[in-house]
Amino acid sequence: MPARIRLRRMGRKKTPHYRIVVADSASPRDGRFVETLGYYKPLSHPARLVVDLERVDHWLTAGASPSGTVKSLISKARRGGDATLVIGAEDAEARQAKRAEELASRRAVEQKVAADAKAADAAVAEAAAAEAKAAEEAKAAEAVAAAAEAAEAPEASADDAPAAEASADEEEKSE
Repeated sequence: MPARIRLRRMGRKKTPHYRIVVADSASPRDGRFVETLGYYKPLSHPARLVVDLERVDHWLTAGASPSGTVKSLISKARRGGDATLVIGAEDAEARQAKRAEELASRRAVEQKVAADAKAADAAVAEAAAAEAKAAEEAKAAEAVAAAAEAAEAPEASADDAPAAEASADEEEKSE
């Protein structure tokens, strides 16, 4: 039976990645295979393709026919990739450095947000304290005004008392 170079689906639901395999044309998509030639991760940004072109050439000369998608991927690998496809395995140190950089930037943003929130809380507390102080001062001023008014009221009634007595005496005399 003729061999085919095709993709074998791997990964979880809705997160596929593929292995490029040589399989018998009668075997199912994810069934038995003869050899693994590489892998293809379409969901990474950019998509990553790792393929052993020497083994691909060996199987092509041996009569294996590639599927349409694999033919396209092989041609992109021979060209060295493009804007949407990167050829070769990702460097583990570069990946860790990138992850550490992303983590550091995320932490810096979180610290800035926390500092801004703390400053906003302090401003709100300061405004509330100023408002409370203003309310106390207004209350104290009201109390002073009420006390001054109360102090004036007895004096006024004392001044009015002789006049009221005089008017009452005048009314009695006129009768």
